[in-house]
Amino acid sequence: MRWNLGLLTGLVCAVAAHGAAAEAGIAVDLELVLAVDVSGSIDPSEAILQREGYIQALTSPEVIRAATSGPIGRIAVSYLEWAGYDHVRLVVDWQLVDGLPAAERMAGRLFDADVFSGQRTSISGAVLFALSLFRDNGYAGTRRVIDLSGDGPNNSGLPVLAARDAAAAAGVSVNGLAILNERTGPFGYPILRDLDIYYEECVIVGQGAFVLVADGFEDFGRAIRRKLVLEIADLAPRRALFRRVRGYDCLIGERQLQEWMKLNPLDP
Repeated sequence: MRWNLGLLTGLVCAVAAHGAAAEAGIAVDLELVLAVDVSGSIDPSEAILQREGYIQALTSPEVIRAATSGPIGRIAVSYLEWAGYDHVRLVVDWQLVDGLPAAERMAGRLFDADVFSGQRTSISGAVLFALSLFRDNGYAGTRRVIDLSGDGPNNSGLPVLAARDAAAAAGVSVNGLAILNERTGPFGYPILRDLDIYYEECVIVGQGAFVLVADGFEDFGRAIRRKLVLEIADLAPRRALFRRVRGYDCLIGERQLQEWMKLNPLDP
């Protein structure tokens, strides 16, 4: 999925025009894209923990209550998995969630779908692909949100700030779930210990946008359930005392990859 400035501009304009065209769509309180990291730093067991976390969260009483308590009483949800810029896969297309039976149908589709991992980490590719899903999707949401979770910074495709700016221009919010993990990546690939700060400074955008933290993959289910409740109910959590960093390097992921490639020149 290669993006140039022309395509990016066209995408932003098309998504931004969604509001006028959406009047013919089904009214919902929220259009929500769940964008889940399946890059090489996430092993098969961790990928399954993520998938199970979403399945359980979508059918939990807390999430069902949030999804049906808005003025309209229903939301629309889609689910994609992403890795590098050329690895973004729509696992479940838009589903109307207006109660437990609908949520269980979506959870069933997630349960039945295989997980395909990929190399590299393209947050920008995931956000831009997610933006394209809002175009002509048959829903008219009061809000549009991308729920992005991952365990590393952008190191593939466009710089992450380009995608963040595209989301802002299209009126789409991006919330983040940073999975903190002290385990070194495959073949000694470095981790980013302040990934939550990276998400805060470089990824999230929109009024009330927020970052939550999962303390390892074992904590993912708890964290994503809380995150879904907050973003569906349009409730930002009490802001943590993030270590704000003036001039934070939003290209840190690309620099990490360059340094690692110097030490591993045979890596494909």
